[in-house]
Amino acid sequence: MTVTVRFAPSPTGRIHIGNARTALFNWLFALNNKGRFIQRFDDTDIARSKQEFADAILYDLHWLGIFPDATEYQSRRFEIYDAAVERLKAAGVLYACYETPEELDLRRKVRRTRGLPPVYGREALALTTEQVAEYQADGRRPHWRFLLPNFSGDPLQPERTEIRWDDLVRGEEMVDLASLSDPVLVREDGTYLYTLPSVVDDMEMGVSHVIRGDDHVTNTGVQIALFKALGAEPPVFGHHNLLTTVSGEGLSKRTGALSIESLREDGIEPMAVASLAVLVGTSENVAAAHDLTELAGHFDPAATSKSSSKFDPAELFVLNRVLLHHMPFDEARDRLMVLGISGEQAEPFWLAVRGNLDRLADAVAWWRVLREGPREKPDFSDDDRDFLHQALDLLPEEPWNGTIWKDWTGKIREATGRKGKALFMPLRLALTGLPSGPELADLLPLMGREGTLARRP
Repeated sequence: MTVTVRFAPSPTGRIHIGNARTALFNWLFALNNKGRFIQRFDDTDIARSKQEFADAILYDLHWLGIFPDATEYQSRRFEIYDAAVERLKAAGVLYACYETPEELDLRRKVRRTRGLPPVYGREALALTTEQVAEYQADGRRPHWRFLLPNFSGDPLQPERTEIRWDDLVRGEEMVDLASLSDPVLVREDGTYLYTLPSVVDDMEMGVSHVIRGDDHVTNTGVQIALFKALGAEPPVFGHHNLLTTVSGEGLSKRTGALSIESLREDGIEPMAVASLAVLVGTSENVAAAHDLTELAGHFDPAATSKSSSKFDPAELFVLNRVLLHHMPFDEARDRLMVLGISGEQAEPFWLAVRGNLDRLADAVAWWRVLREGPREKPDFSDDDRDFLHQALDLLPEEPWNGTIWKDWTGKIREATGRKGKALFMPLRLALTGLPSGPELADLLPLMGREGTLARRP
């Protein structure tokens, strides 16, 4: 059997790092099992689903390094769902209901006052032909509920019915179907809710493993029953913990909180996002992986905690720095070229400055320092100004070798008696305009003798 997974967001907004966690769990699981990854858009909500969001989600996935084997849209598969509905009706497990939302809410309140769970009482099963005709004459259109198999004889007398599965992430899980309402599969207007298309697609697409957030655990009990009602063997399910902000708030596509787009625009590297999204809330240490293949080696769905995981976006910058500080020039070359950093100096420049970058785009400021000098001339004391004039007079003639910085500062130390910070800080400020940064031993050869002398205060 070929392992087949799917990532199935609704294209109603930009995906965030929590959505990326689900996508990456599936991608890495497929990678480790030489399986297939299906990108499926659950876009049955026609009013809210937008192609622009679907396109943006695909772009975000590609940026993270996820390239689906197939892309599917539920909005193009209604005929398949219609056929499944007819099968369920013929089997007697899909029934029409005519209650309004207000009537359903009132019934839930009544059940609560009686100490009963606020689940649907299947009153629609007891409707007479005359009552149905009356509802229809009033213009009511039915919604359709799936009759859960939680009774032995009379469906109006549900009894404890346990659905159990070995969860890929959480281990043994159980849902009691008697504690749930029969789910609505088809709305009054004939459109589909999430449950039916999801099950039918998983069947039709050969999905072997469903890995998703643990907010779907209860749904899984219902879906397993629906798989069986449609004559299919359920896939293996896994439910990972959800990510929240440091304050404990959930993430939402609608608010755009920590969207992949915003993180990308903020200069965060894709592997910083992927590493944090996958490893936070697991038994693995959160460390920056170089690529998804390396990250897959640290991925074990069963190592994920059952409780939700709070994460600090500041951790992304820690990982970002690690990735940049070790990034080979070959990986950075094209991106640097887009930023205007190219030519024979580009590689030694990158190797010199990468250890001081928070974002790759920060290299532009150092390139400007290298080519144009400090943006603002430092305000030196008279003593430091005299020292710098003397130091620059001692600058050796070219050609320079790899020891130019050591040779020059040795001459300065001997001539002026200065050492330590008193020697190096005025030089750093004169050459770069900043009190800290890349090693001057690496920058000086790139400035050249003429460029260095041009920085005389």
